[in-house]
Amino acid sequence: LLDEMRLMKDAHELATMRRAAEISAGAHVRAMQQSARMLRAGQDLREYHLDAELLHEFRRHGAQSPAYGSIVAAGANACVLHYRADAAPLRDGELVLIDAGCELDGYASDITRTLPVSGRFSAAQKEIYEITLAAHQAAFDLARPGVAWNEVHDAATRVLAQGMIDLGLLQGSLDAVLESGSYRQFYMHRTSHWLGLDVHDVGEYKVGDEWRKLELGMVFTIEPGFYIRPAANVLKHFENIGVRIEDDVLITEEGHECLTALCPRTVAAIEAEMASCD
Repeated sequence: LLDEMRLMKDAHELATMRRAAEISAGAHVRAMQQSARMLRAGQDLREYHLDAELLHEFRRHGAQSPAYGSIVAAGANACVLHYRADAAPLRDGELVLIDAGCELDGYASDITRTLPVSGRFSAAQKEIYEITLAAHQAAFDLARPGVAWNEVHDAATRVLAQGMIDLGLLQGSLDAVLESGSYRQFYMHRTSHWLGLDVHDVGEYKVGDEWRKLELGMVFTIEPGFYIRPAANVLKHFENIGVRIEDDVLITEEGHECLTALCPRTVAAIEAEMASCD
């Protein structure tokens, strides 16, 4: 019962979580700008450099620690789930996936952004990113009281699967691809998890045999992804593109509030933010 009660956050908890989300959004912006700045200056740029920028921003604004080991995954590493920031170089023309959030007064935040190292998406990268963003929006559109938990995931998955078909990565109808599960070659995780005192907070996703309904005060993530490893059915220009977009969402009477809205999300907003460091 206590674990279930923790799913509904009170005003004090939400104030802390909003501040944690704000700090984390600022850290992602700092990483975006530093990536573009260092590359344009011709400096050696490694995954750990951006990890250090994230940590600095967390502590500079009073967060006690990262909420989990930050993921800074350059190039092909972005296709490895739960990769940790290491020493791989960030190269012009590649993407870097950053999954990082701070912990403030015991409460976690959790943001993922995928950005072009140099500040500009290539045509292929943009195609994959826009499909993932559309899946993200489809999930957001269902984030309101009374919607079953699995409906959010199903909405995102349908958009991703259709995108895979449209790009020629998968063959067949949308219904056939969903039924067979062949989309899992490129999207192999769930779209959401609870968020609170832990980054994967406690709480059941089903009540008996029924998916639980979203309720006022619940906070969870929305994080569709699209990961393309080299394979026989993958065209060369799509190889090693990995994209994930993740935000923290509060269920409200009006529908939802995106706690991490300050973090740039669209192609135009990310490119503009990275250009602003000139």
